[in-house]
Amino acid sequence: MSWLTRVRERLPFGTKRETPDNLWIKCPHCQDMIFTKEYEENLNVCPKCAHHGRIGADTRLDQLLDDGFTLLPAPEVPQDPLRFKDTKRYRDRLKAARASNAHPDAFTAASGTIEGKPAVVGVQDFSFMGGSMGMAVGDAFIAAAQRALDDKCGFICVTAAGGARMQEGILSLMQMPRATVMTRRLREAHLPYIVVLTDPTTGGVTASYAMLGDVHVAEPGALIGFAGQRVIQETIREQLPEGFQRAEYLHKHGMVDMVVPRHDLRETLATLLDYLSPAKAA
Repeated sequence: MSWLTRVRERLPFGTKRETPDNLWIKCPHCQDMIFTKEYEENLNVCPKCAHHGRIGADTRLDQLLDDGFTLLPAPEVPQDPLRFKDTKRYRDRLKAARASNAHPDAFTAASGTIEGKPAVVGVQDFSFMGGSMGMAVGDAFIAAAQRALDDKCGFICVTAAGGARMQEGILSLMQMPRATVMTRRLREAHLPYIVVLTDPTTGGVTASYAMLGDVHVAEPGALIGFAGQRVIQETIREQLPEGFQRAEYLHKHGMVDMVVPRHDLRETLATLLDYLSPAKAA
């Protein structure tokens, strides 16, 4: 027995404490390490560089809506209608995505109030297959818009998507005109439709309901566009300007109405709802 072992047996050393794996988080922008608790208390915004991290549907709804909101039921749609398979079956991809998410697909909606103003809020979750738009997303968007029509209140859509869901082919692309019809119905009813563009909002979502709002609000630094920057650059054979497709660039060029930090988003949406909602009959 070595002298070190003998000393350790005689001295009252405590057991080694385990350090949680999720105690720290690295900011993807500035690469600094932040206490996870501090990061979450700051609404998932880096306290050092103000990078706005991606958040899930439940977190987003909790941040925007007053307490006591009601989740709308998820629509039932055919599973794997094209029996699609690439390196893995689409049915298996769905199963894996649902195992790691609290909701059955990428779009979750709730009815409630924002600082006392009635609203329906729909949120796309990028963590569910890249927030891709398939039949379930289309039906959920339509159901949420219809609930806003029924309740005669504003509809807020928080977008985050990589585009249409390729595994559903033309069925996913058909969600673009279906959602467009609902935005028109909201306008005809004089009900506000407000879009909150978060990182990233791209593809068919950008080409449809993400750009049809009465007001377009973007989070700082959000990537917003249809095709990717590399694809555009190779197509037009021109060097694109710095910050191209970012929220601040689009705001400067009139594609986005305002860029609002996450800490001010709830108050801003309440103000917009108050201003845009039809006056109640006396």
